[in-house]
Amino acid sequence: MTGAAQRVWTTAPTTSDEWVARAREVAALLATDALARDRAGATPHAEVRLLKDSGLVTLLGPVEHGGGGQDWTTAYRVIREVAAGDGSIGQLIGYHYLWFWAARLVATPQQVVAVEERATRERWFFGGAVNPRDDDLVITDEGDEIVFTGRKSFSTGGKVSDVTVLEGVLEGSDKHIFAIVPSRQDAIVFNDDWDNLGQRLTESGSVEVNGVRVPWTQAAGYVDKEFRPRTYNTLNVPLIQLVFTNFYLGIAKGALTTATAYTRDRTRPWPYGGDNKESAAEEFHVLETYGDLQAKLWAAEALAERAAQLIERINAHPDEVTARERGEAAVVIAAAKQRAVDTGLEIGTRIFEVTGARASANSVGLDIFWRNIRTHSLHDPIAYKRAEVGRYALLGQVPEPTWYT
Repeated sequence: MTGAAQRVWTTAPTTSDEWVARAREVAALLATDALARDRAGATPHAEVRLLKDSGLVTLLGPVEHGGGGQDWTTAYRVIREVAAGDGSIGQLIGYHYLWFWAARLVATPQQVVAVEERATRERWFFGGAVNPRDDDLVITDEGDEIVFTGRKSFSTGGKVSDVTVLEGVLEGSDKHIFAIVPSRQDAIVFNDDWDNLGQRLTESGSVEVNGVRVPWTQAAGYVDKEFRPRTYNTLNVPLIQLVFTNFYLGIAKGALTTATAYTRDRTRPWPYGGDNKESAAEEFHVLETYGDLQAKLWAAEALAERAAQLIERINAHPDEVTARERGEAAVVIAAAKQRAVDTGLEIGTRIFEVTGARASANSVGLDIFWRNIRTHSLHDPIAYKRAEVGRYALLGQVPEPTWYT
């Protein structure tokens, strides 16, 4: 990075607005060379260091341990801001927040306290090897320890993470077990094979898990080798689906910001339209297009904010949340996600119409925004999100919890 890694902050934010402002500062630094870093595709060590130095990695951590003590509404806004500067890094911080919070979803109260204290004090950066489409990791019981073995085709965070969340099934049972393990160990091999159209700096390649040993006491939510289930533990999927929504919206915001600057500074007016203007920024079709895209982005952001409010209501009484309440939140999140995808892809395409032919040059890099949203929005088919909303609207049904709902 060009200068971003050397940035030093001497004070920590204390309010939600201050945290969002800090994220905006980080985004501005990332945006200065986002295209060059995307083209290079290098492991984003400096970018993660920036997230740590800015304090953003401890946003959700307890204040008494040096964290921000913020809620998910703030976290989602921070994700949007960071993604506006660099979509890949917006995804990384979003996944980090989800896995940082995962202990609260499934762990015992004692485990939650232990994980959050250490993670906050040591500024852990979280990754996760939990791709449901792959075979589960196999877990063997070896007395006081469990041992994870297998392969996952995606592991966002990879080599830039301090810890990785693993999930597998205990051999000879149907028991799923989550555990947080150090990323840097001989039993974990990141394969450096993430080579996709977009989100190129997310370290989302495959991983080999070759006998990772974990004490039973660190198996999330287990007491005496038995799981203590909570309705709240199914909230991990709606939480991360809303993470997706917000970094899509951030990328779309970055696209509009970049395109409007280009139009103001570099786009030439069309001299054959019959109502010729001195600058492209005065042309009616340019103003109409930007107005349409901005309105759609604001609407999508408002729906994402509504979805975040539903998450906050659940977080206010996690042990009393009902399946219906959880399901209705998931429906609104599904609606917000589909709007974010549609709006983001439209913005990523139509900005070329109002920046001009020269804006298609590789040196300009307007393609990065469409590439990033297009790549990650294939995570799970958006048609199924539309259908979830349709079943609710037509039949009053909420989705059953799955790995994708």
